[in-house]
This record gives sequence, C-alpha cells and structure tokens, in this order.
Amino acid sequence: MRSGFIIVFLLTLFTVTVKGQQNVVRGQVTDATNAKLPSVLVKNITNNQVTLTTDSGNFEIRGLVGNTLIISSPGYVSDTLFVADMKFKNVKMTPLGITLGAVNVRGQRFDPRVEYAQVYQKSKVHVLSPTTWFGKEAKDARRLKKYFEKEVEERHVDSVFTKVYVGSLVPLKGVELDNFMSLYRPTYEFVRSNGGASMAAYINDSYKKYQALPPEKRVVPKLTSEVQPQQSKP
Repeated sequence: MRSGFIIVFLLTLFTVTVKGQQNVVRGQVTDATNAKLPSVLVKNITNNQVTLTTDSGNFEIRGLVGNTLIISSPGYVSDTLFVADMKFKNVKMTPLGITLGAVNVRGQRFDPRVEYAQVYQKSKVHVLSPTTWFGKEAKDARRLKKYFEKEVEERHVDSVFTKVYVGSLVPLKGVELDNFMSLYRPTYEFVRSNGGASMAAYINDSYKKYQALPPEKRVVPKLTSEVQPQQSKP
C-alpha cells in the first residue's frame, strides 16, 4: 500500500515537472558577433510575463506556443519573436544605426509598480519564508525591480533632456545633435536637483567643451561587444 502511494506521488511529481517545463520558453540573446548579451529585457506580451537575460545571455520565461515575445535593450533594435514551437530560441540583436549611448526613444508614461505589480510582489522578502530570500523566482524579481527603477530614472532624464530643448540652446542638428546629447547626457541625480537656468547653463557649458574636442572625439563609439585583442607587454 505504501509503495503504491510512493509510486503515485512520484508519477504526479514527474507530471507536474514535465508540464512546468513545457510552459517555459528558453533561449539565448546575442549580437551580430555572437557575443552573449546580459540584462536584455524579454517580455511575453501574451501573458505579461517578463524576465532579463543572465550574464551568459540566457533567458527562461513562462509561455506557450502562439505567444509573442518582445526582446529589447538600449542601443539595439527591439525584436519580436512569435513562439511557433518550444525549441530553444537563438535571438540575434541588431545595433541601432546610431551609436552607443544614443538618445533612446521611450514612452513618457511608465509605472512599473502598476504594469508589473507581480514582479514587485515577488521581490518582497518575508522573514519566515526562506524562498523569498534564496528562491530563483524571488531573486529574479528583485533583479527586475532594479532594472525597472533604472528605467524610470532614464525616462525622467529623457523627459527633461529632449532634442527639442537641447536643440534650442545649441546650433547642432541631426547626428551631431545625437552625438552631443549622448556624450553629455546628464545623470538622473543631476536632473532631479537642477532645472531651468541650471540645466540651460549645463548644456551651454557642455557645448563649449564639445567645441573644444577634436572632430574624432565628437563621435560616440559604435556599439560593439567584440573583445579587442590584448597587446603583448614589452
């Protein structure tokens, strides 16, 4: 009788495990050079699940055949992936035609606490619940929370340090303006503490520094993950 119970229990556990694995989409995100990309946001817009790639570019996200994933990261063209099967996904991201640190176009309204309430709930630590301290789901949620908090800060900078505003203060247009804004983009802390005349003064002072740079220094380095060969020491 007891052995029969154990067999039923193991079969049930196996079924639940297999079912759980079938409900997870796995993959890896790389760039054109096959370099693995960490901290890339992967969102399943069908069930509103979200995750970040690991340091090795891998991701796991709950999903099923027929779902749609959006893969996005600053400096890269966002990619859309339709889940046609549950095979391992290899996603290659294309750098934006501009450069590293290029001015990002973000929607102004973004409240992650509302949009991703489940992430903030899972990120909480409860003293009597070890899984909230050491569980993978909880740790992933806390990592996402930090990502969202940084995104909120960057969007605030975007709302102040706009192309229209900066372009009204400096005689730059097009790619030159993009490069200038990338090179002298203020921090969130600066924007939060300075406004109006202080921001205008910062932009004008930055423009003087920009003019003093040699032409080759006025261009932001192209986005690349290639590892440069180390030079041998003499």
